[in-house]
Formats: sequence, structure tokens, C-alpha cells
Amino acid sequence: MEFLEYIWLGKPLWMWLAFLAIVVTLLALDLGVLHKQQREIGVSESLVLSAVYIGLGLLFGAWVWWYMGETAGLQYVTGFVIEKSLAMDNVFVIAMIFTYFAIPRQYQHRVLFWGILGVIVLRAIMIGVGSTLVEQFSWVLYVFAAFLILTGVKMWMTAGKDYDVGSSGALRFIQKHLPVTEKLHGERFFVRQPDGVTGKPKLWVTPLFLALAMVEIVDVVFAVDSVPAIFAITTDPFIVYTSNIFAILGLRALYFALAAMVHRFHYLKYALAMLLVFIGSKIFVADALGLAKIPPVASLSITFVILAAGVGWSLWRTRAAPPPFG
Repeated sequence: MEFLEYIWLGKPLWMWLAFLAIVVTLLALDLGVLHKQQREIGVSESLVLSAVYIGLGLLFGAWVWWYMGETAGLQYVTGFVIEKSLAMDNVFVIAMIFTYFAIPRQYQHRVLFWGILGVIVLRAIMIGVGSTLVEQFSWVLYVFAAFLILTGVKMWMTAGKDYDVGSSGALRFIQKHLPVTEKLHGERFFVRQPDGVTGKPKLWVTPLFLALAMVEIVDVVFAVDSVPAIFAITTDPFIVYTSNIFAILGLRALYFALAAMVHRFHYLKYALAMLLVFIGSKIFVADALGLAKIPPVASLSITFVILAAGVGWSLWRTRAAPPPFG
């Protein structure tokens, strides 16, 4: 069993395999047990499942703290909180995608489930590439930091604008190059039906597949923000990836609760913009103060303050606002 002690990306192989086993088990339970039948998930069930996923993520963080030390534990929790918070903005965009394609709630979980599988692979690739770049070229961290600051400023300036699904160049490309059915076909992503010109059977994609494709594309866009953000906290690939994935695993459950009250978090995007600017500026501030990095406990504390202020202000200002999504 010596191969289990093989060091891969800075950690023994058994740590990566154990984490992968946890993820596969959770996904199998989700699809094979909890949601074997396609059905609508209510807000109360969503909140319970979200609490379970958050608890599991924090429990894993407790293990990281115990096994790898206090600094690693704080870095994991900070990364988990940041990714979970940025995922909330992702949820609002996903709600717009489902509304645009008129996806019934009973099919939305299927899209989110397969979307999460894509996220796990895409994030692994992006984090692997980012880790390699940071290890080979330390100055890349400054590029990440500057990018986060610019992204935060842009997010602040566009916070009042909604994502326009129909104007997406990626969506137009897919619709131009793939045959798409006019209506849904239950929970199916693909159907075989006669071609309108030749009459011969042909494979078509359904609007449900378009929704899945857009969810994946949107996640790539959001990952461009969230992956550099966690690298600004720590460059340990194990902490970066595990905190990212544990935060995202609960996104499906969290979606059905947040989508019902998306209108209550109108001002959260301003807090997220401030958070990105803070994370990006940490590296430059640390250099100016002659520090290796800002202490993890300080980063975590400031992150909580910014997010709590954003959530609190949103809930207060939108307490009488009607829900925009049905």
C-alpha cells in the first residue's frame, strides 16, 4: 500500500482518494436515494439539505484543522465561505436561466446535478493549472490579485444589471450549430425524432440541455473569479480544491431555497464586489507591511463582516419587495 503515500500536488494520494470517495458517496446518495424520482424540491427540504451540506463541509474543515493545523483549517474555512458566497450570485443567474428556458421545478434538480459533475471536473482542471502556474511563477499571484480588484470594481458598477440569457454569444453558437427541439421532452437532454427536411430520424438536443450548457458556461465564468480568490488565500491545491467542491456540492440544495427569495438579496452583489477587492488587495497590503501574508484569522473575520453586512442590508432594504420569479 505504499502507493497511497505517494505525494501528488503536495499531499499523500490517500488524502485525495478519501476526499474523492466522500464526493462520490454524496452524489450517489443525492441522485440514487434522495432524488431518484424527478420531483419539485420545496423550500423547507432545500434548507434542510443545505444545512446538511454546510455541516459536512465544516466537518471536513474541522478534520483539516485537526490533521493539517490551525492555519490550514482557517484557510479552508475562509475559502469555503468565499466560494459559498460567490455561489449565491451564481444561483441568481441560474434562476434567470431556468426562467428563460421555462424549465419546470421538477426537472431543475437534474440539470443542477449534472452541472455539478461538470463543475467538479472543470474546477479540478482550473485549479491544477493555477497551482502549476503559481508554483512555477510566483508573480502570477499578483496577476490574480490585480484581476480580482478589477473584477470587484466591475461587479460593483454592474451590480444593478441582470444577466441577459438571450444575448449570450455561447447560447447563439449552440443554437446555430445544434438542432434544438421547440419544446421540452420531460427530463431528457437528447431525443431522436424526424428531421423537418428529410424526414429521417435525427438526434436533437432539448431546451433542458441548453439550460445545462448555460449553467456550465456560467460556472466557468464565475470560476474565473472564485479560483483566483481562493489562491489569494492559500496556494495549497488540496485546500483550494476541497473548499471549492464542498461549497459547490450544496449549491443544488441551496438553489431551491434562494431561488424562492432571490429578490431579498438584491444588494449582496455589492458586498461580493467589496469582498473581491479586499481579497485581491490583501497581497499588495501584505507586501507594503512587510508580511508574508495577512493572518488567516484576520482574513476570515473581515470576510464574515463584509458578507454579514451585505446580507443584513439586503434583507432590510428588500423586506417589502415582491418576488420576481414564480
